[in-house]
Amino acid sequence: PGRLGLNTGAEQHGNSLGDAYGRWRGSLLGRITDRREAELIDELIGDVRGLEVLDVGSGDGALMADLHRKGAKVAEIDPDDAMLAAARRRADTSGLAFRLLPGTAEALPFADGSFDRVVAITVLCFIDRPDEAFAEMVRVLRPGGQIILGELGRWNVWAAVRRMKGWLGSPVWRAARFRTAAELRNLLTRQGLLVRAVCGAIFYPPIGLAAMAIGAIDDWLGRKTTAGAAFIAIKAKKGSTGA
Repeated sequence: PGRLGLNTGAEQHGNSLGDAYGRWRGSLLGRITDRREAELIDELIGDVRGLEVLDVGSGDGALMADLHRKGAKVAEIDPDDAMLAAARRRADTSGLAFRLLPGTAEALPFADGSFDRVVAITVLCFIDRPDEAFAEMVRVLRPGGQIILGELGRWNVWAAVRRMKGWLGSPVWRAARFRTAAELRNLLTRQGLLVRAVCGAIFYPPIGLAAMAIGAIDDWLGRKTTAGAAFIAIKAKKGSTGA
């Protein structure tokens, strides 16, 4: 959580990604958006007590710290050394124990069937080969396990702003690809996964006062539609005998 606004902050200030997370979470827009995103992902992940959970593209480890406190056995990977360092600082400061490894979604450094849950939040939009990434997530997931995907929606004000940044030269947003709920569902079902839930969130524009005004009905909107949602979350299950 918090990754919805992360790259904008990092790009604007040019400092570390960890600092960008801090600025984002310290802003009015960041606090409201981060809380809504976290609530939705937490609802889809469900009870994690005693479960093995992998966070793919884990950022600074905020989600994994939360799941660890709820009783999960946690592992996380990220290709960015700065993010892994930030996650290690969080683990050390909080006294938490979870595995932190460098790696990419297309080549996960884990054995087949290692996890009960695989979580990937705002990762797919920056991956060139999404089918390979999903195949890897399915591989490391146990039969009956679940993938929880959170992605940046295609048709909304946030995406429009980011496309404009890409056109103006931002290397982050020039490379990003935003998808609809139908496109995300198709990527999952191509791997044999059974989609169990699709929700939308963040229907307000990237303005703090708008988030305050509209945020109260965001949950209600997200249960009705994904049209106009800046964030789309999906839960999918691996069949009991494999994908």
